Amino acid sequence: MNIDKTTGSSFIQSYQKQMQVSPVERSKPIQKEDEVQISNRAKEMFEKNAGVDMDRQEKINALKLQIQSGEYEVNSSKVAESVFDFWYDK
Repeated sequence: MNIDKTTGSSFIQSYQKQMQVSPVERSKPIQKEDEVQISNRAKEMFEKNAGVDMDRQEKINALKLQIQSGEYEVNSSKVAESVFDFWYDK
């Protein structure tokens, strides 16, 4: 049996040539910006609720003024009745 004696240096040289090639810079993938699409129905609902929110805000502001001026009085019997109704489902 005859074994061919090849020099390992040729294999090493080809490997070294591969290592000399400059590595390709990895580019970051381009990220898409998030996008939100709101349906016309949702826009209508938002506009409708904006009017309700304004009425509610007016009531809140009126209550705040009453509290700050000391005119606001809590009706304790009405509060107790509401708590009772809440807990006993009436």
